[in-house]
Amino acid sequence: MSTSSPMSPWSRSHRAITLSSLVLLAIFVWASTFLLSHAGFSQAIDELVHYSGGHFDFSFRTPSIQNKFSWDAVEPLGTLMWHPCYEKLQCARLTVPLNYSTPTGEKAAIALTRFPSSLPHESPEYRGPILINPGGPGGSGVQTVVRIGELLSTVIGPQFDILGFDPRGVGLSTPGASFFETALERELWSGISDGFQVINASSGGLARAWANAVINGKLAWERQPEILGHINTDQTARDMLTIVKAHGREKLSYWGFSYGSVLGATFASMFPNNIERMVIDGVVDIENYYQTLWSTNLIDTSKTMDYFFTSCHAAGPDTCLFHAPTPDLIAANLTKLYDIVKVRPIPVRTSTSYGLVDYTRLRTSIFSSLYKPWVAYPALANALAALAQGDGAPLFSMYDLPKFQCDCGPDSEDSRFGKDAQTTILCNDGDPISSEFETLQEYFKNMMKESEWFEIWANIRIPCTAWPHGPKTRFRGTYHLYSTTHLMRFQGPFKANTSFPILLIGNTADPVTPLWAAMKTAKGFPGAVVLTQDSPGHCSLAAPSICTYSHIRDYFVKGVLPPPGTICPVIGTPFFSPAFPAVLTDNQQTILGETSASQRQTFTREESELYKVVRKLSMSYDIQPWY
Repeated sequence: MSTSSPMSPWSRSHRAITLSSLVLLAIFVWASTFLLSHAGFSQAIDELVHYSGGHFDFSFRTPSIQNKFSWDAVEPLGTLMWHPCYEKLQCARLTVPLNYSTPTGEKAAIALTRFPSSLPHESPEYRGPILINPGGPGGSGVQTVVRIGELLSTVIGPQFDILGFDPRGVGLSTPGASFFETALERELWSGISDGFQVINASSGGLARAWANAVINGKLAWERQPEILGHINTDQTARDMLTIVKAHGREKLSYWGFSYGSVLGATFASMFPNNIERMVIDGVVDIENYYQTLWSTNLIDTSKTMDYFFTSCHAAGPDTCLFHAPTPDLIAANLTKLYDIVKVRPIPVRTSTSYGLVDYTRLRTSIFSSLYKPWVAYPALANALAALAQGDGAPLFSMYDLPKFQCDCGPDSEDSRFGKDAQTTILCNDGDPISSEFETLQEYFKNMMKESEWFEIWANIRIPCTAWPHGPKTRFRGTYHLYSTTHLMRFQGPFKANTSFPILLIGNTADPVTPLWAAMKTAKGFPGAVVLTQDSPGHCSLAAPSICTYSHIRDYFVKGVLPPPGTICPVIGTPFFSPAFPAVLTDNQQTILGETSASQRQTFTREESELYKVVRKLSMSYDIQPWY
């Protein structure tokens, strides 16, 4: 699933690159992000591997797929025609109605990539595709399967195809949502407008963000007036059913993360009789999302931050370099760093880029780290320790992106994974909100009383203040209709007696999708079960848990739900995540979750093998953030 500095817009081409490109390319928006780059993060990765006790091939989200494949050779068809791609994968493009209310009209083409089942399709063991959505909105399912499709297949089982798709308007699906005619235009505007902002970084931050939103709203509907209205969750849910039927099936198997929980719950409410299996992981407050409130996401954010302080303290000074005698003192030292860089930003020149570590850079780097503690907390501790000594390079490099490569032509394949689709989807989905700046001021003031992190989170909702909504007629029941263009928008109620019970997953300290939202959503779907993972971070992938992924496997393969109230532990801590288990006997192995012998956990050999895969998934975190 995008920083403010005094640099000129021209030098910002090199910038660092704006965390606006990074951060706004994200949240829950939920949802997996262009969070870490290989080049800028190399030192931190070496340190992280040291703490983890082993080496993995980390596959962090970057702005483009490294293993190239030309999609020009894949013709959009009304049936699935698979082409070999990305080494072990298969790719196709499926045509769907641009507007399902006029199914014989204009078409869209959905890009699909699958890691195929190892079983013949005629085998009675073959179970068909599991559709994956990584969040966003705007996250690329194609990229997700390219990076971790084989790992997901190993976890769930060979009976399934692991199928990623780019939702309409996103990435490699066409037409794509774009407010700009070229990637260069987008990049220059990002520089001029300051891109992503921490609202409280300057006295005029909120007014500037509002003004930028007005420009973006005008550009959006000037550039794509016939397209953007068709890019929403309602239409994407219908696309998923079309994909399922193109496989010769009637029922959906699905695993959605973050915003993917909105898409999943919407599908379940619209098509309750078409559910084979559904896992929604990192669950959003669905009603709050569709009301464009964004007011309940940050309930547990402080818990996630506190976990950094307590786990750093527990790790000791040799392992956590930002250590202090108590967790409270670690928190106080971080506050001092905020105060320092707010007054005097630290200039940074690395071997690949340059820029400033200012209040915006520090705050957004920490907020991004809350999504994925097992990956980020050790490196964050090292970076904060260096920053305290006046060295901003490690912190700056944590979320740096490659320099922008000028291409004056239309958007290239690599530039399509951006924030335009995210804004389009969530603003089309949500209720219209006031465009008055004074109303935004009051909203921001009230939300800052709820969470200090709203100075970042506000960037999700602000673009919708200037989003043009056509005249609507509210229809009895579950739909809104744009009367000028006949666009239907499903907006609830989010409750249904589904053909198979839904499995919901929530972490005890998720920074943007609190466990509370999973409990609330489950009440609308009889038989649904909430599985709690006892960890910080966003979605179950944030930390390795044998328990969680054993339940996910049993659910998909056997149709067995965990008992209500199940709480799954995780293995290790962010500062100690063992890479390889020790063999105790022929049938058992022990993974040391803590250094104390009394806290050792004993596993079967099969569970130990599963742990290796789950740990690699956690260290290859790929969930699209919201912000």
